[in-house]
Amino acid sequence: MKPSMIVTFWLGTDLFGVDIEWVQEMLRSQEITPIPLAPEYVAGLINLRGQIIMALHLKKLINNQTPAFNPNPDSMNLIVRHNEDVVSLLIDDVGDVLELNPTDMRSVPPTLTTIKSEYLYGVYPLNTHLLLVLNMERVLTLQ
Repeated sequence: MKPSMIVTFWLGTDLFGVDIEWVQEMLRSQEITPIPLAPEYVAGLINLRGQIIMALHLKKLINNQTPAFNPNPDSMNLIVRHNEDVVSLLIDDVGDVLELNPTDMRSVPPTLTTIKSEYLYGVYPLNTHLLLVLNMERVLTLQ
């Protein structure tokens, strides 16, 4: 089994990751145009070099506690591609790209109650953090 390349990023104090195959690019904070009557987790639309794409408040979507959104000028846009669709996920900070063995992935612990487990594939125990691996199919099909 080949190693997985996982792009990591931060949402608050939680370390998340997605398979690199989903990632198109990462950008600094972009101007977001709100969408009236959109679900709470939809931040709005951004202009990505002439392409209008949806920006999602990832933290609001996957966090059971749904914290109030505080725009952060240092936040980033993780641009992901699903088939022909491109979506921006608002993240707090960029991490590293890690090469991990898929056999080291563990199931989501039942004690992890702040994150909606249906959005996670599993977790990797790292030296200093627990890496939460997102199920991007689930995240992107909610729309």
